[in-house]
Amino acid sequence: MLILLVEKWQWQKNLLQGQQSEWALIKKHHSEDLFGVQLCGSFPDTMARCTEMLNNEVEIDFIDVNIGCPIDLVYKKGGGCALMGRQRKFEHIVRGLVEVSDVPITVKMRTGIYDKNWNAHELIPKIRDWGASLVTLHGRSREQRYTRQADWNYINQCATAASPLPLYGNGDILSFEDANLRRQNTNVAGLMIARGALIKPWIFTEIKEQRHWDISANERFDIIKEYTNYGLEHWGSDTKVYSLILKCAT
Repeated sequence: MLILLVEKWQWQKNLLQGQQSEWALIKKHHSEDLFGVQLCGSFPDTMARCTEMLNNEVEIDFIDVNIGCPIDLVYKKGGGCALMGRQRKFEHIVRGLVEVSDVPITVKMRTGIYDKNWNAHELIPKIRDWGASLVTLHGRSREQRYTRQADWNYINQCATAASPLPLYGNGDILSFEDANLRRQNTNVAGLMIARGALIKPWIFTEIKEQRHWDISANERFDIIKEYTNYGLEHWGSDTKVYSLILKCAT
């Protein structure tokens, strides 16, 4: 599964204007069995227009609405976590996307804007009523960013409040033991793994096979080579792939 995070307002404008560099970002690879695009913005009409275009032009399985991004640039423009404090606009976005979309609309969110002043548990039943198909909850507030442990007790509380809407939990899953613990001790329908997959992309193999994988240097190199080959196949450009490898390495 690939979720493409869209945090730049200009991206949506460029997409609507047909820029090839932007359309290349949302091309599904033949190896992907599930492919979704995540939209981040604060204008319901633009979000809906992008959703219509994605439905018509791209092979896509779902569209995710990002109200979890804590970045200042996004927040100050009214997107990401800011929508957790702008319920009417958030509702218009979700309802609008559901209305025009042929694929499920999902939502990725945090516990709230400010630490310990959380409102995800209040928003999630409304998100369900607005027509979303799934919610993913990161167990930290915007104010916390990535500090302190994710609050899985609160995630579990929200999973109960969401029912029958499925809720996925996100935060601090770094091993197959972490994944097992969260699935066994909470009511979440599934898990999202983010930084854990950046630290070790093979974490999904560890979860599937229920073991630690002490991956060798040669095996790590094979992963980089596979990543590079996919990049060349997708972009057709050594320069573009080289820049992606540098980002990966840093």
